[in-house]
Amino acid sequence: MSTCGRKWREPCARLVGWQEVRGGSEQLCAGRGLHGTDHPEDTMSLKAFELVPAVEREMLMGDKARINVECIECCGKNLYIGTNDCFVYHFLLEEKISAEKVTFAATKQLHKYLGFKKAVSELKAASALNRLLVLCDNTITLVNMMNLEPIPTGARIKGAVTFTVNENPMSGDPFCVEVCIISVKRRTIQMFMVYEDRVQIVKEVSTPEQPCAVAVDGHYLCLALTTQYIILNYNTGISQDLFPYCSDEKRPIVKRIGRQEFLLAGPGGLGMFATVDGISQRAPVHWSENVIGAALCFPYVVALDDEFITVHSMLDQLLKQTLSFKEGHILQDFEGKVFVATNKGVYILMPLPLERQIQDLLSSHRVEEALILAKAARRNIPKEKFQVMYKRILQQAGFIHFAQLQFLEAKELFRSGQLDVRELISLYPFLLPTSSSFTRSHPPLHEYADLNQLTQGDQEKMTKCKRFLMSYLNEVRSTEVANGYKEDIDTALLKLYAEANHESLLDLLVSENFCLLTDSATWLEKHKKYFALGLLHHYNGQDAAALQLWVKIVNGDIQDSTRSDLYEYIVDFLTFCSDQELVWKYAEWVLQKSEEVGVQIFTKRPLEEQGKNSFNPDNVMNCLNKYPKSLVKYLEYLVLDKKIKKEKYHTHLAVLYLETVLKLKSVTTDNCVELTETQTKLRSLLQKSDFYRIHFILDKIKGTDLHMERAILYGKLEEHDKALHILVHESKDFAAAEDYCIWSSESKDLPYRQRLFHMLLSVYLNPGSSDCELVMAAVDLLNNHAAEFDAARVLQLVPDSWSVQLLSPFLTGAMRESIHAKRMTQITLGLAKAENLIYKHDKVKLKGSPVILSDKKLCQVCQSPFCEPAFVRYPNGGMVHTHCAANRLMNPNMTHHSQT
Repeated sequence: MSTCGRKWREPCARLVGWQEVRGGSEQLCAGRGLHGTDHPEDTMSLKAFELVPAVEREMLMGDKARINVECIECCGKNLYIGTNDCFVYHFLLEEKISAEKVTFAATKQLHKYLGFKKAVSELKAASALNRLLVLCDNTITLVNMMNLEPIPTGARIKGAVTFTVNENPMSGDPFCVEVCIISVKRRTIQMFMVYEDRVQIVKEVSTPEQPCAVAVDGHYLCLALTTQYIILNYNTGISQDLFPYCSDEKRPIVKRIGRQEFLLAGPGGLGMFATVDGISQRAPVHWSENVIGAALCFPYVVALDDEFITVHSMLDQLLKQTLSFKEGHILQDFEGKVFVATNKGVYILMPLPLERQIQDLLSSHRVEEALILAKAARRNIPKEKFQVMYKRILQQAGFIHFAQLQFLEAKELFRSGQLDVRELISLYPFLLPTSSSFTRSHPPLHEYADLNQLTQGDQEKMTKCKRFLMSYLNEVRSTEVANGYKEDIDTALLKLYAEANHESLLDLLVSENFCLLTDSATWLEKHKKYFALGLLHHYNGQDAAALQLWVKIVNGDIQDSTRSDLYEYIVDFLTFCSDQELVWKYAEWVLQKSEEVGVQIFTKRPLEEQGKNSFNPDNVMNCLNKYPKSLVKYLEYLVLDKKIKKEKYHTHLAVLYLETVLKLKSVTTDNCVELTETQTKLRSLLQKSDFYRIHFILDKIKGTDLHMERAILYGKLEEHDKALHILVHESKDFAAAEDYCIWSSESKDLPYRQRLFHMLLSVYLNPGSSDCELVMAAVDLLNNHAAEFDAARVLQLVPDSWSVQLLSPFLTGAMRESIHAKRMTQITLGLAKAENLIYKHDKVKLKGSPVILSDKKLCQVCQSPFCEPAFVRYPNGGMVHTHCAANRLMNPNMTHHSQT
C-alpha cells in the first residue's frame, strides 16, 4: 500500500471529537450490519424518503443507447441534464399529488449541442443572471437558461477541472455569482466573478498539494487534496489541516451543508462534519467504504454507493433508511429536493412529511428518535402548528412509556405535553364519573381500549399502573393541569385510594376536594369504607348522615376498622359541631357509652358556642342529671375551669363531692384511691371557694367523721376556735391544725396569723387538759413556728415548770427575729434620716442668696410691676408673676423654676 494509504489511518488532533466518536459509530453500525458494502434492509428502518422517477430513459435518449447522464442541475421547475455526447437537455418538472402519492411529470423543452467532442462534466444555474454555467472540455461556458444559447459576448472560463458556486458570497452584488474552480494549472485554485455577460478573475491561490474536490463558503475553501482535507481562507492565505485520506483509494467528497460547515467523506467509512474553524460539532455518520456521493435534506444526510442509498439522521447519527439503488453515480440536492441518477435516468428522493415519519417511529415504539425528529421539525413548521403537533407527540410518547411500565419517563412526557389527564384516567375502567362528558382524543393517542388490554390481565402490572395513577393524580390535582376537571381527578383519586385501602383516602376527604358525592359514595360503600363515607358526607354538609354511619360502626351494626377510637372521634366531632339539634340528638348516646368522655361535648365546646342558645349551663345540667359522673365533670368545668361565681354551682359541686365521699366511706374500709381523690377535691373546694352555702354544707357534715371538712367550714365562718378544737381534740391531727393556721391566714396581715397561732397554742395549753401529747404538740408548735408568735405573750402563757432548754429553739428563733426586726427598723430609720438631710440640703441651696423684691422690679414676661409678695424665680435669676409662670408657652426657655 502507498504512503498515503497508511497516513489516513493516523489520529488527527485537528478535528475535535473524531477519534472519540469513531469507535462508537463503528459499533453502532456494526449492529446494523454496515461493514463494507453490506447494506441489508433494516427491519427497524424508518421510511423517510420515497424514490420517484423524474426523467425516464425513453424520454432522455429515445433509441440512442449510447447516451449517458453525466451531470444534472435543478433550478425551480427547470431540470438540466448534461450527457456524454456534449448535449444539454432542458426539462420542466411538474409535481403532482394524488391519493397522498407524489409523482413528477417531466416535459422536454429543448436540447442543445455544445459543439465539443467531450462529455458535459458539470452544470450550475445562476437564476439571478438567467445563466447556466456549463463545464465541458475544461471550459465553463455561459448559456441562456431558457434557450441554451451561448451568450453573445462569448465570455467563458478556460482551464477548469471542476468548479463550484459560492452560496455565501462576499461581494454583496445580487447580479454577480462567485465561482471557484480547480485550475488545470498544477496546485492552483482560482476565484471568478461571473456577471450576465462577462467573467472576471479576482483571486488565484496556490495549494500545498493538487486539489481533487472543493466547496466554498464565504472566504473559506474546503479542499480535498491528494492526501488530506484542509480548510483554506483564500483572503488571508491561512490554512488548517483537518484529517488525512488517500485520493488513490477512494473518491473524496466535499459538500457545503450550511453556513461555515462542510460534510466530508472521511476514513473508515465515516461521514465527517467540519466547520471552518477545523472542529466537528456533530458526531460522524457511518457510511460504507464505497460512498460516491452525498446530499443533505435536513435532518438527514443521504449517501450513495454502488448498490444502495442510505439515509442517516444528523440528529442522532443513526441509520434510518436503506434503499436498493444499483448503477447510481450522481447524488445531489437542490432547494430541498434530493436527485439521484444512473447513466440512463433521473430520480427524485421525495421526503415524507415529518409528521408521518414521527408517527411511524412512535408506531415502532422508537420514542427517543421520534422526539429528536420532532424537535428538529420546529424549523420547517409554523410555530402554532408545531406547538400543537409537538404536544401531541409528547403525549403519545408518554403512553408508549406508560405501556412499558416506564412511569418516570411517562410522567415527564405527560407533563411536558400538557396531557388532559382524563385521557389517562379513561384507561382505568369505572374511574371517570358517570356524569363526565369526556371523550378521547381523535385520532387516538394510543392503541389500548383500557387497562385490561394494556396489561393483558396481569394483576401485578395492573397494580403498578394504579399506583402510578395515584401518584400522578396526587401531584397534578393542585396544578394548572387540573383546571376545568378537578371533579374528575379527585373522584378518580378517591376510587383508587378506596380500592387499594390507601391511607391517603382520609387525607383527601378532610382537605379541600372536588369529589363528586354520588359516584364517590357508591364506590366507598362498595368497598365498605363507611368511616370515609361519613367524612364525604360531612364535607358536603351532611353531618346527620355522617354521624348516623359512624354510630352504626361503633354499635357494631356495620363493620369498618379504619379508626379504633371512633367513639372519641364522634365526641370530638360533636364538640365542634354547630348544629345544636344534632348535638342534643346524640348527647344521650355518647353519655351512655362513657360519662367521663361523653361530657366533653359540653366542656370542650368553643367559647362562642357555650353561652348561647341551648348550651347554657342550666340546660346542660338538666341533661346530665341522669349521669352523675358527667354532672360532676361539668360542674368542675364551670367552677374550677371557667371560674363561674354562682352559688348554686359551687354548692351543687360540694354536695356531689360530699355525697360521693360518704357513699364510698360506707362501702369500703380499705384505702380507696377514688375516696382519697374525691376527699381531696372536696377539701380544696371548701378551702378555696367563697361562693357555696356554708351552713347548708355544715348541716350535711354534722354527725360524720369528716373532721377536717367541718374545721374548714368553721374557719370560713371565722369560728377558728371551734375549728382548732375539732382538729386537736376530735381529729388529733396536729399537723393539720398547723396547716389550718397557715392556709386560713393566707393573704391576711401578720397580726391575723399570729392570732390564729396563739389560739392554737391556747388549745394545746388548755388548763383543763394535762395530756402529755398536747404538751409536746405545743412545744413543737413554738419551736417550729417561732416567727408566728409574740414572744412576750408566749412567756406569759407557758407553764413555769418548762425549762429553757425545752424552749431553746423557740427562744433562739424569737431572739433572732427580734434582733432582725430591730436592725431592720434601725436601717429604715437611718435611711429616712438620710433622705430628710438631702431635702434639707436642697432647701438650704435654694435659700443660699437673698432675693430682693421691690415695686421697681418688673415681671420678665409681662413687664408689669409686682403688686404682691408672691413670685416665681427662675434659675437664671429672672422673676415673673405666678400667673405668668403658669403659661410656659410664653417663654419656653425659662424652665426648672423655683417658687418662693
